[in-house]
Amino acid sequence: MKIFSYQPPSIPWLDIRYQDRDIIVINKPSGLLSNPGRAENTFDCAINRLLQRYPEAILVHRLDCATSGIMVFALNKKAESNIKTQFQNRVTEKYYVAEVQGIVTDDKGEIALAMMANSEHPPLQKIDVNGKAATTYYEVMERRANSTLIKLKPITGRTHQLRLHMKALGHTILGDDFYGDEQIIKAADRLCLHAQHLQILHPYTKAPISFFSKHPF
Repeated sequence: MKIFSYQPPSIPWLDIRYQDRDIIVINKPSGLLSNPGRAENTFDCAINRLLQRYPEAILVHRLDCATSGIMVFALNKKAESNIKTQFQNRVTEKYYVAEVQGIVTDDKGEIALAMMANSEHPPLQKIDVNGKAATTYYEVMERRANSTLIKLKPITGRTHQLRLHMKALGHTILGDDFYGDEQIIKAADRLCLHAQHLQILHPYTKAPISFFSKHPF
């Protein structure tokens, strides 16, 4: 069992990037849960912070606690249903930026490796041919001295998909305290994974609307 120490950041408390009558978009900090867990100390999370100011806010998708970046919430039931359906049907467009260990040699590529829960070490996942299909496209943005900045586009949305796929490629995401060794964990003070871009069809106007938050590493 992986021990989870939860100390969510308090500054900024809420980084709101967009709001209208149907949706609200935030830039979630690394270290903040999207929604509460079972333990009492996990009450402080993105949705509960929003609910204090916007009692009608509804969670429609999640980011890992350690992942930062763009999250969209619904402000009414109709918008919730619409956006959840877009995620399920992969109508949304999104990409992440990660800083990974070592130099990725190929400029771009595809990782198609099935995944499943690691029952012996929850909440970890594992690559397994008997798992659910998982596909990630990647593209190198910048090669640094001992690391690579990479754009990641998950086609599926499996738990820890980007972390595991990058590790399988031989380039673990810096700061990954779930799948990285001591060197990886010490390389950064957080998981270097950020949801930089999200495009949805607005639930009321049906027009594409995009949100962007530049990666902090």
